[in-house]
Amino acid sequence: MPDLLLELFSEEIPARMQAKAADDLRRMVTDKLVAEGLVYEGAKAFATPRRLALTVHGIPARQADLKEERKGPRVGGADAAIQGFLKATGLSSIEEATIQRDPKKGDFYVALIEKPGRATLDVLAEMLPVVVRTFPWPKSMRWGKRSEKPGALNWVRPLHTIIATFGLETEEPDVVSFAVEGIEAGQTTYGHRFMAPAAISVRRFEDYEAKLLDAKVVLDPDRRKDTIVTDAKQLAFAQGFELVEDQVLLDEVSGLVEWPVVLMGSFDPEYLKVPGEVIRATIRNNQKCFVVRDPKTGGLAPKFILTANIEATDGGKTIIAGNERVIRARLSDAKFFYETDLKTRLEDRLPKFEQIVFHEKLGTQAARIARIEKLAAEIAPLVGADATKTGRAAKLAKADLLTEVVGEFPEVQGLMGKYYALAQGEDASVAAACEEHYKPQGPGDRVPTDKVAVAVALADKLDTLVGFWAIDEKPTGSKDPYALRRAALGVIRLILENHLQLRLSPILRQASLGVLQALATKEVAAFAAPVSEIAEISQSPNLLREIIDVIGKERTAPSEVSRVVEGVNVALKDLLSFFADRLKVQLREQGARHDLVDAVFALGGQDDLLMVVRRVEALGKFLETDDGKNLLAGTKRASNILSIEEKKDKRKFEGAPDAALYKLDEEKALAKAIGEVAAEAGAAVAKEDFAAAMRAMAKLRPAVDAFFDKVKVNDDDAKIRENRLKLLNEIRSATRAVADFSKIEG
Repeated sequence: MPDLLLELFSEEIPARMQAKAADDLRRMVTDKLVAEGLVYEGAKAFATPRRLALTVHGIPARQADLKEERKGPRVGGADAAIQGFLKATGLSSIEEATIQRDPKKGDFYVALIEKPGRATLDVLAEMLPVVVRTFPWPKSMRWGKRSEKPGALNWVRPLHTIIATFGLETEEPDVVSFAVEGIEAGQTTYGHRFMAPAAISVRRFEDYEAKLLDAKVVLDPDRRKDTIVTDAKQLAFAQGFELVEDQVLLDEVSGLVEWPVVLMGSFDPEYLKVPGEVIRATIRNNQKCFVVRDPKTGGLAPKFILTANIEATDGGKTIIAGNERVIRARLSDAKFFYETDLKTRLEDRLPKFEQIVFHEKLGTQAARIARIEKLAAEIAPLVGADATKTGRAAKLAKADLLTEVVGEFPEVQGLMGKYYALAQGEDASVAAACEEHYKPQGPGDRVPTDKVAVAVALADKLDTLVGFWAIDEKPTGSKDPYALRRAALGVIRLILENHLQLRLSPILRQASLGVLQALATKEVAAFAAPVSEIAEISQSPNLLREIIDVIGKERTAPSEVSRVVEGVNVALKDLLSFFADRLKVQLREQGARHDLVDAVFALGGQDDLLMVVRRVEALGKFLETDDGKNLLAGTKRASNILSIEEKKDKRKFEGAPDAALYKLDEEKALAKAIGEVAAEAGAAVAKEDFAAAMRAMAKLRPAVDAFFDKVKVNDDDAKIRENRLKLLNEIRSATRAVADFSKIEG
C-alpha cells in the first residue's frame, strides 16, 4: 500500500518545542486518517532545528465504499417525517426506499445509502492544509504580506517549503496538491544551511532520509543524540577523562544541530576552586556545553565539550576559541560571586528576609523561617535528631537564597547553602540539612537520611502544606501552583523510607500555631497573642476566652479569633485526608491495593503513616489466604444484613448481646470466638504486630462460617432477632481492630 511523506521546512524551531511538535504532527495526521476510514500500518515523526517530518506507511489508496441502511418513519406516517427522512438520506422520492415488515411495530421505510470512497490523494489534499493551519505551537508568529490580515498563517518561525508525496514504493509518487499561504506542496527541500544549502528533490521517505544525510542533515533526533554522546565519551576518554552525562542538556543540544560535531575546549584550572556544581551550571546554562570529570580525583577537569553544527575548515579551532572566551568570562563572574558570598556569614543575611514576602497572607520569609525553626525543634526528638543542630540548620537553611551565586543560578539553591555552611565551620549535619531540606523533590529524587536533615525537611514541607491549606490554596484538578502534591509525597517518602513512627496530627497542630499567628495578625485587627497562648484554642473554648481577656476585649472580638481558628482546624482535617490520598497513590505505584488503604484509614485516627503501611501490608497478605478470603466474605455478609435491617428498623444494633438469649451452639461458639479474637487482636495491634493480629482474626472464620450455615438471623422472635443482629455487629466491631472490612473490594 502507498506511503505518505510530509515535511514542513522553516526557519529554526526552538529546541524545547521540537519533540512535542513531532509528536503533535504524527498524532494530528494519523487521527485524521483514521477518522476518514484510512487505517495505516505505521507512522514515525522527526524533528531537526529547521524541519518537521512525518512518514506514514501502508495507507489504503482510497477509502472503502460506504453502504448504510438507515431506518425511517412508519409506512403511512406523517408527511413531515417522510420529507425529513428523504432530506437526510438524499433520496428523491419515497419510492426509492424499501419497506421492511415488522409484525409487532408495523411496516417502516428503510433507505440504502451507498457512498463511494474517495481517493486518498484527494483526502490528503483537504486534510493536510488544516493540519498546518491548526498546528498547536505553544508560541507562534505571523509574517509576510498577509500577516496583518485575518486568517494569516501562524507558525513558530517563517515556513519556507512543504513536501507532500503519496504513492507506492515501486512507483513514482504523486504530489499531494495543496498550498498554504502561497507555499505549494512539492518535492523540494534543503540540506544543511552552510555545508549543503542547495535544493534537494525527493520522492519518498527512504531517499529523503538518505539525501538529507548526504546533505549533512541527520534527520532522526535519537541518532543525533547517540552521535553526540558516543563522540563526547570517546573524546573525553582519549584524554583520560569521563563525560558527565546530562540527559536534559543532551535533549536540548540535539535540537540545536542538524550535523553534530563534538569538540573539546579548556579553561583555567584556577576556576576549579569554585564548587563543581557552579562550574557545571555556568558552562551548561551559558554555552550548552558538557563538563568532564577526572576519574583519579572524582572532581571536574578543566575541560568542556561542545557540540558544533558544522565541520569547520580549521578543525574547529575558531569555534573552540570562541567558546573558551565566553566560558572564561562566565567562570570569572561565578568565581567573583562565590568569593563575595564567602565574605558574609549565612546568619548575617537573615535580616533581609524581613523585607521579603513569602505570601501576602502568610507573612514574610523571616516569619516562615521562624516557624520552620520552631517546628523542626519539635520534630527533632521524634526522629532522633540533635535539637541544637536541628534548630541551627533550620535557621540557616534558606539563607543561601540571598547569595550572589544562587541569584545567578537558582538551581544550586540548598547546595550552595551546604558549601557556605561548611566554609564557615558549621557542623556537617547542619550543612547537609541546608542542602537536603528541599528533598525529595520528585519520585526519582534521593531521600535524606541524616536525622537533622530529615527533621528540617519535614518541618519545611509541613509548614508549606499547613499554611496553604489554611488559606484555602489547595491543589485543584491539574493545577498545583505551589507544588503541594509534591510536598505531601515528600513527607510520605521521608517517613516511610526512614522508617519513622510519627503521628501526623500533633505535628500538624503544632505547625498550625505559627500559621494561626500569621493569619490572625493579617485578618484580626491588633491580634498579637503569643503562639504559646493559642496552643490549644481548638480544644478549649475556655482558653479562647482567656486569650481574649489577655489581649483585651476592646481590641478584638471572640468571634473573629474563633473564625480564624476554626478555619485552620477544618483545614487540618482536610489535609490529613489529602495525605491519605497521596499515600494511596504512592502505594498503588508500588503495587498495593488502594481499597486496603481506605479500609485502614476508615478506622479513624490513622495518622501514623508507617503503621498504616504496615497494616496494609499485613492485611494484603492475610486476604491472599483462604482464611482471609472467607472471613472477608463472612464479614461483608454480616455488614450487608446489618445495613438492611438497620435501615428497616431505623436504628443501630449496638451494645453487647444477651448470652441468655443464645438458643444454638453456633451462637455461643461465635460469641466466644469474638471475645477471644478481639482480645488477642487488640493486644497484637497495641504491640504493632499486625501479622499476629491477622492470625488472630483468622480464628473467627470457622465460627462465622458455622453461624451462617446453621443460624437464621431474622428469627420470628423479635428479641432473638435483635440479639443475633447485635452478634453480627460484634463481628464487625471485632474486625475493625485491624481494618474496616466493608471498604475492601471483593
